[in-house]
Amino acid sequence: MGGILENKVAIITGAAQGIGRAAAIIFGREGAKLVVADIQKEAGEQTASEVRAAGGEACFLACDITQAGQVEALVAETVARYGRLDCAFNNAGCEFDFAPTLECSEENFDRSIALNLKGTWLCMRAEMRQMLAQKGGGAIVNTASVAGVVAERGYPAYAAAKAGVIQLTRTAAVEYAGAGIRVNAICPGVIQTPMIERALDKMNFHGMVPGASHVPLISWFSEQLMENVPAKKMMLKLMAPVGRPGRAEEIAEAAAFLCSDKATYMTGQMMIIDGGMTSA
Repeated sequence: MGGILENKVAIITGAAQGIGRAAAIIFGREGAKLVVADIQKEAGEQTASEVRAAGGEACFLACDITQAGQVEALVAETVARYGRLDCAFNNAGCEFDFAPTLECSEENFDRSIALNLKGTWLCMRAEMRQMLAQKGGGAIVNTASVAGVVAERGYPAYAAAKAGVIQLTRTAAVEYAGAGIRVNAICPGVIQTPMIERALDKMNFHGMVPGASHVPLISWFSEQLMENVPAKKMMLKLMAPVGRPGRAEEIAEAAAFLCSDKATYMTGQMMIIDGGMTSA
């Protein structure tokens, strides 16, 4: 018996690690023919290799999603290899620097918007053009974040970009529903991935609490706390009511479902997967 993505051709961006790699393995397990893409060539090749080792079909293509030409080439090469494009998981993104709104540099803001928001739009545009040309519809899933739903102290550019991804998703879903193209977003909470590890390393307490940097004792305590590895791990557990960070596979399973024919009446939605974080 085939999987829920049997014989579907899919693109996954940001597939070198974390949620993207987990998604590639799960999509492959569910029968998809995959093109995995990332700017990290060696790690991306490793992802494709793991999919094939598990019995799936996958190839790797290097792609910087901030470059329109590379995104167009990614879709074109996918169609050249497999004949069509049925679904896409636009997952590539990065948190970049930790800095409260007034300390966020213009360079940091521009980088975040270029990758997390414009890059997602460039992927959607190229994918939807192909799906329209095929006249057979398709499914697109974008990785947004709970940072696009609630405040994300210390990451204003990332939060703005992810909120933008949600609105891009909703707008495209309404515009192209009549053509059979479904567009949804997933909003992960705290997920145990290399990105969250980097984010914890960058965080500082006085950057999250206005005025704390002017109180020497609090500043000293915060720096000690953020240097303490067990304390950081405890923070991950406390962020979600379920008492643990999420696993990349838990997000990837949702992406596979949204790309499948089991979600044919679902479009323009943001699926929040955060262990209850935004409900607390």
